Order: sequence, then C-alpha cells, then structure tokens
Amino acid sequence: MATVNTPSVATQVTTPVCITFSAITSFDRNEGEPIVIPPSAHTLNGFRKWALSKEFPERGSLSFVNGDFLIDMSPERIDTHNFLKTEITTVIAMLVKQGKKGYFFSDRTLLSNLGATISTEPDAMFISRDSLSRGRAQFTPHGDRPQEAMELVGTPDWVLEIVSISSKKKDKVLLREAYYQAGIGEYWLVDALGEEIDFQILVPGEKEYVAVTAEEGWLPSPTFGKSFRLERATDEDGFLEYTLHMH
Repeated sequence: MATVNTPSVATQVTTPVCITFSAITSFDRNEGEPIVIPPSAHTLNGFRKWALSKEFPERGSLSFVNGDFLIDMSPERIDTHNFLKTEITTVIAMLVKQGKKGYFFSDRTLLSNLGATISTEPDAMFISRDSLSRGRAQFTPHGDRPQEAMELVGTPDWVLEIVSISSKKKDKVLLREAYYQAGIGEYWLVDALGEEIDFQILVPGEKEYVAVTAEEGWLPSPTFGKSFRLERATDEDGFLEYTLHMH
C-alpha cells in the first residue's frame, strides 16, 4: 500500500519517491496501467466526487483518510481474505435480512464521513433503520431513483475490515482511528494471516476503540445482540475453510 500525502505521491511502499505535479500517477504493479488521480481529488469532497465518477478505478483499493491517499493495488488473497470475507458477509447479511432492522452492504460501497475526513470502501458495513431515521447517515443519490445510491455519508452502526499483507497499517491503525472519530459503534477487525485467527470486535472506549471481552470463547456484539466465534479448518483440497458461529 502506498500512502499519498497530497499533493505528492509515494509510489513505492518500502522506499517512497515523492513527485509533485498537476495530476498524480500511480502505476499498477500487476498490469502496468497508470491510475491518474486528478488535482481536484486533493480534498475530501473532491475525492468523493472522483470516487463516484466513471474515471475511478474498478479494481484495487483507494481511500482518503485524514488528508492522505491510501493506494493498494494488490489482489485479494483467496484463502486468507476472500473465503473469510464471504463467510462473514453471508452470515451477517442473512442475520440482517431476517431481522429486517436495517441494511447490509458488501464491499465496493463508498462510506464517507465529513467529521472524520474519511472516504473509503469497507469490506462490509451495516446501518440500522433507526440510525437512518435519526439522520446519522444518508445516501447520495446516483441514478433515477433515490435508492440507486453508491455512497453512504455519515455513521453506519457496524463496519468490517479483513487485514491483508498490504493493509496492516491501514486497517489496524489508520482506519481504526478514523472509524472511531466517525462515531461508528462497532468495528470488526479480522486478521487471518498468522497461525491463529485474530478476530476482534471493537467498541468505543473513552479515547479509542477497545476489544470486547470473550465469554467462554464467544465475542458479544452489541450491534446485533448476538455472540460470535470464528473458526477455520483445511478442506479436502487444502483450502482454508471458515465458519462464523453465532448464538
């Protein structure tokens, strides 16, 4: 992941090279196709406008966090990211659908919070009907119908980030701070890169997020009123298989 301190760009992660010019270009290491960040995207509102335009890249992860661009063009790993994300989003999406208390969003949905100066695409998020009715968030229309939105502006009830090799600082430090400043009541932070899964349910403390305490191996979720346990095994083909238990 490259961090861009506007109006310059760090094109390499380990040895950044900063270049200042009217349009920032970051080259995709995998395909060699350049991403051109327009000068107008140097502000939060400019980034949001660009993120909702046809010029915004369809692959990769680009975020605006507290004045910095975070650029990550690494593909998702199948075993430690995609399979895990699919399991968690399937379970939570069904829970939300059955409870009919709000709306669940999988990745590629833009979340922006003006107070926290953030615009990013979480791996997943949830907002309750109650939060919408109280004006904690609203949708930015992007089509003929108000429901054809591409952006949620404000504060959702819950967000999910799954850590990848290139997103450790982004997920564990930068977004953790930004989501707290945005007033998000629950942040699921999951790291499956090591020998054991690091599954944390984070809730707001006095000055930062704190992890909930496990109760006999189960992590309580204030947002969903359930407790969860995440396990993984290896299937017959050698792939990692994840199971999110709930009670």
